[in-house]
Amino acid sequence: MRNAASRPPEERGLSRDGVRLLAATPDGLAHAAFGDIGHFLRAGDLLVANTSATIAAAVDGSRGDGQLVTAHFSTPLDDGTWLIELRLNSAEHERVLDAYSGETIALPSGASLTLLHRFPEAGSDRLWAASVTTDSAVDSYLARYGRPIRYSYVPDPWPLTAYQSVFSRDPGSAEMPSAGRPFTGDLVARLIAAGVMFAPITLHAGVASLEAHEAPLPERFTVPEPTATLVNLAKSRGNRVVAVGTTVTRAIESAADESGTVRAADGWTDLVLGTDRPARVVDGLITGWHDPEASHLALLQAVAGCELVSAAYAEAESAGYLWHEFGDSAVLLPPTHR
Repeated sequence: MRNAASRPPEERGLSRDGVRLLAATPDGLAHAAFGDIGHFLRAGDLLVANTSATIAAAVDGSRGDGQLVTAHFSTPLDDGTWLIELRLNSAEHERVLDAYSGETIALPSGASLTLLHRFPEAGSDRLWAASVTTDSAVDSYLARYGRPIRYSYVPDPWPLTAYQSVFSRDPGSAEMPSAGRPFTGDLVARLIAAGVMFAPITLHAGVASLEAHEAPLPERFTVPEPTATLVNLAKSRGNRVVAVGTTVTRAIESAADESGTVRAADGWTDLVLGTDRPARVVDGLITGWHDPEASHLALLQAVAGCELVSAAYAEAESAGYLWHEFGDSAVLLPPTHR
């Protein structure tokens, strides 16, 4: 049975790194606290973390008939429009399914957004490309009138700081890249002292509540030159490259060629990882527990293999691990001869 974490661990009497950790390795499954993740890493391992910071991407609005909705600002496109998801302003946060092209949604302080077309294609029923009218830059407007996106399993609002990690530097993610959340500055320092290395990438995550049939949407990412160099050096020395989250995995693999060599990259990625496109670079993955829908599960399997992922999920459900962004964690470390 899956139990969702309804509030941050700090509100449950735990430190960030006090959440539970399930380590899935070739030696079997082990339970620990996240703060003990160093027991499963070794000197020379390279942990790659996402520096994207979460933005206040949810804004209340109203339709022409007075119906109250919440607009989720997912991703800015190159032409200045935004990808928008509309949800009912209710405890259940259901999707708005009867919106139409040309509809205008009124937002606070005289701002508005106009739905232009479905994204990524006409038959999609989830996201809209929309023009946004505000009296300031959209990011400034969101900082003033927005709040973090949350779903029905989190009944109470929490400040934006609850949705950031120790790595958060570059605002842009509609939803928190949550794998990095359990790290603390002290834990990072202890890992570095033990010989574990860190390197940054940036991938701005859009809205993540995908249905089972939906492929991951394109996302902006940057892999800087120093990170590419460190990744290639680690691989050449036989050390493991461990991604802190699925966002990191997508970014690193998007910057890799067919031989597994990583180069600096900046732009959009539409890469979809799975058993038919396994990871070429990433050897292990730190992740939270999320509903194992098709695209998410396929990415985990692309790194750790079907057998290890299935065993980990079965154990987590049996042991009552907590799901979603405020929940518990896993480190998946398959054999490195992959």
